[in-house]
Amino acid sequence: MKGSFRLVRLAGVDIKLHFTFPLILVLGAVQWASPHGLAGAVFGALLMLALFLCVALHELGHAVTAQRLGIPVREIVLLPIGGVALLSRNPRRPAYELLIAAAGPLVNVILAVALFFAIGLRGGLSLAGDALLQPGAAPSLETALSWLLVANVSLVLFNLIPAFPMDGGRMLRAVLAMGMGFTRATRVATVVGQILAMVLGIYAILAGQMMLALIAVFVFLGAGGERAAEEARGLLSTLRLGDAYNKHALLLQPADRVSRVIDYLLTSYQPDFAVIHGGRLLGVVTRDAVFQSLVSGEGDGYVTGIMQRDLLQLSSAMTLADAQERMGAEGRRVAAVVDGERYLGLVNADDIREALQIAVYLRMAEERQGRAPLPHEPLV
Repeated sequence: MKGSFRLVRLAGVDIKLHFTFPLILVLGAVQWASPHGLAGAVFGALLMLALFLCVALHELGHAVTAQRLGIPVREIVLLPIGGVALLSRNPRRPAYELLIAAAGPLVNVILAVALFFAIGLRGGLSLAGDALLQPGAAPSLETALSWLLVANVSLVLFNLIPAFPMDGGRMLRAVLAMGMGFTRATRVATVVGQILAMVLGIYAILAGQMMLALIAVFVFLGAGGERAAEEARGLLSTLRLGDAYNKHALLLQPADRVSRVIDYLLTSYQPDFAVIHGGRLLGVVTRDAVFQSLVSGEGDGYVTGIMQRDLLQLSSAMTLADAQERMGAEGRRVAAVVDGERYLGLVNADDIREALQIAVYLRMAEERQGRAPLPHEPLV
């Protein structure tokens, strides 16, 4: 996510803080400062840090499980309203999604059990949710352990609500997908999620809990975004990569200079240029590489000096959905399209988005004409 910086790397995953994260520390400090002064403010900020350590471990549960199932993880980002583990792609096997989604709450269950025994079964702890919002006991180690126990129990219960994009929503989709496929399961699960988000939002407004209302908005928008992403993937699964690459692209030779690329950029809409020699792909020169060359003052050198050589190669028979996921997983904006050993052309993220837009309009035209739309259940 934009506006985040890396805090630490654990289990091969970058854990990042969003620039808005300090807001939650301020909230914790203000809540505990009211009844306990400066000492309470420090205590409240430290409690929030401890809480978000639990949130980070929750997200690591998702991340490590995904890695074990062969799904790379981009990063974990901590925000004031929680955390998110960004996977390189969504699991296409329902059992995998179920395991990954369940791993996070399971971490909180383990933490809650450990905290329960750490308290020593003392104090007659109440698990009422108000304990999170209305600090009462004096700052102490036992108060902190009790508060964190309540927090972890609340995290488990809240995350198991069957509403996207929370874990419960993903678990619901995984179970439904075992019988109806991902596309239909996503529709059902996201509708359930948005209905629950509206109920939660109304309750939060009536109760005057603005943070809960903000979370309800996040859940509602997240569910809509998940449905849109799955429907887009369904459409992209009907198209092959061989249908979307630029078959009339301008090409470069190793002896060409940067000035030729600049001329191409000024007179065409093409942003990337393959460097070819004897029918063999040597690399690609991107618009960004040209701009960087101009800024650094390298002069009118050969294109081989600024070209990218380690280019991702994708089969022309691959679906656009799989190509998009592969490019996203490897952080590539452009890739080479090949047929066996033969180079065909380049494809970039903009090409895939344009293909999706065309597919959407074609689907709308088919529906207006009363024809049954083409099946677009995503490939497994």
